[in-house]
Amino acid sequence: MELAEGDVALRPIRARDQRAWREVNQRNREWLRPWEATVPPTAAGHATGVRPTYRQMVRHLRAEAAAGRILPFVVTYRGRLVGQLTVAGITWGSMCSAHIGYWVDQAVAGRGVMPTAVALVVDHCFGAVGLHRVEVCIRPENIPSRRVVEKLGFREEGLRPRYLHIDGGWRDHLVFAMTAEEVPEGLLNRWRQANSRLK
Repeated sequence: MELAEGDVALRPIRARDQRAWREVNQRNREWLRPWEATVPPTAAGHATGVRPTYRQMVRHLRAEAAAGRILPFVVTYRGRLVGQLTVAGITWGSMCSAHIGYWVDQAVAGRGVMPTAVALVVDHCFGAVGLHRVEVCIRPENIPSRRVVEKLGFREEGLRPRYLHIDGGWRDHLVFAMTAEEVPEGLLNRWRQANSRLK
């Protein structure tokens, strides 16, 4: 399955994406490091393990996707892999909710790539998947990522203290959320209208 709008597309991550994914991820190491999840030390104070290889990561993502718990995508811009977006923590029952995490190549930041990708995936989650709520949790200091959700009209709900282990420590995160009722015409449609007003 592929979701697309203009030059931006999302498709499931694949094992054969390894070379392109590693090139983009490694070239952006310093830019991404302050925002990427890290594995906390164990109670005994020892590291819990090494970072998984690309193939291990893809196998894990595919297994979780097969179990219905996540939707793992790569983001492409003009046909070139430029980032990753994952819908995770999919919960059914009385909640019907999930959260979204993403990163993008600094070389294309500010071009509307990630707002378009998030709008595409939110519409997919509310439509085909049948979720009711999505949220994005962002470190308060991560201004570029906050701009993404602010441009799209996500509601800020508050602070989760020491929410995730990021860059070697437990970091506070702001919670931004949206429900299906807030975008009856679709989030992508709202984003298109906002873009047309800026032009």
